[in-house]
Amino acid sequence: MTKTLNIPMTAANPEVAAGTAQFLTPVVLGLQALAVNGKQAHWNVRGANFIAIHELLDQVVSNAQAAADEAAERVVALGLPIDARVATVAEKAPKSAVAAGFAQWDDTIAAIVGDIDAVIADVQAAIDGLDEIDLTSQDIVIGIKQQLEKDRWFLSAHLAG
Repeated sequence: MTKTLNIPMTAANPEVAAGTAQFLTPVVLGLQALAVNGKQAHWNVRGANFIAIHELLDQVVSNAQAAADEAAERVVALGLPIDARVATVAEKAPKSAVAAGFAQWDDTIAAIVGDIDAVIADVQAAIDGLDEIDLTSQDIVIGIKQQLEKDRWFLSAHLAG
């Protein structure tokens, strides 16, 4: 018979963990939604700029997935679980304007930029709120904001006239 040693994870400071989770959970959910909506847009984008937008959307999706993972792992490292199941994301993440089917490249970009803007708003709230709670978590969301702003810039540049 094998004996299993169970070492439960507990937060070193439950108040810090709870405060951090309060700010990082919306970020994780928004990033998960951005990844799903970005892939939807990637499959269905149409128009003259197809290949550039198609490939750029894959990078946006990859960046969103990596950032969601980093933010979620921070919450778990502090000893709390995170719920980013599809049903939870659908219920709590901001609604997207990404089309269910084919869409022209400029409409697709506008929809994804709108999704990025919604995540950036949650990220900024986390940056502001974590200033007094957990500077390590704040540093993580500052990095996430930097990448989101870069992705937004790359997409928006296609719309510049």
